[in-house]
Amino acid sequence: MPFAGLGLHVVIALLCAIHAVKTRQQMYWLFILFAFPLLGSLVYFFAIYLPNSRLERGAVKALGAAARALDPERELREARAALDDTPTAQNQMRLAAALLALGRGQEAAQAYERCLVGPFASDPDIRYGAACAFVECGRHAEALPHLRALQQERPEFRREEVALLHGRALTGLDRLAEARAMLEDAQQRHGSFAAKTELAIWAHAAGEAALAAQLDTELDKSSARWNRQTRELNEPLLRRLRAARGSR
Repeated sequence: MPFAGLGLHVVIALLCAIHAVKTRQQMYWLFILFAFPLLGSLVYFFAIYLPNSRLERGAVKALGAAARALDPERELREARAALDDTPTAQNQMRLAAALLALGRGQEAAQAYERCLVGPFASDPDIRYGAACAFVECGRHAEALPHLRALQQERPEFRREEVALLHGRALTGLDRLAEARAMLEDAQQRHGSFAAKTELAIWAHAAGEAALAAQLDTELDKSSARWNRQTRELNEPLLRRLRAARGSR
């Protein structure tokens, strides 16, 4: 039995090591994982894997939505106060993210531009946030370099979200064939409601009536089973879908 347990620890460490290599983590993680298989795997899981997993992002997103419903601008006020007190790069990032969460795309883009200067310019969260802000305020061309960099340098970082945002940026530039290829690939890979919705929004924008109708039927069937919390969580996406349908 002890040998079986030891073998399991090594297998788990090996899986973590594969993830570390694929996501281009620092190579010292390989030493930690194989020198201390059990402890190293636990540390890696909580320090690296979980923060980038869809499970944690979903939980954080749900908690954030609940907090914003009670006091929509609380985080923005606190972020501004923190930046005024301590004008650090981290507090500038926090302010940019708070503006983006409130849908204030132009202000968020300006805040992220300040984050993109300096030692944190290549941080994936900053690049992704900046790309989101640029797309939200219609600066689609400026989003593309950041999205391409993420896909090439950090391919496992928010793979689905980056692909969908890339498709939105291409659509905004009327590069419709490229956008369709990007969104269809994301939908086939992930099969999520978000991926199918982005493809439906593209179909409405591109005048692909048959595809739009097919996807609308599937989306309506899925969302009909949602509870109130799930619907509120997905409201920004649903709002964009309703706008796309109304533009027909």
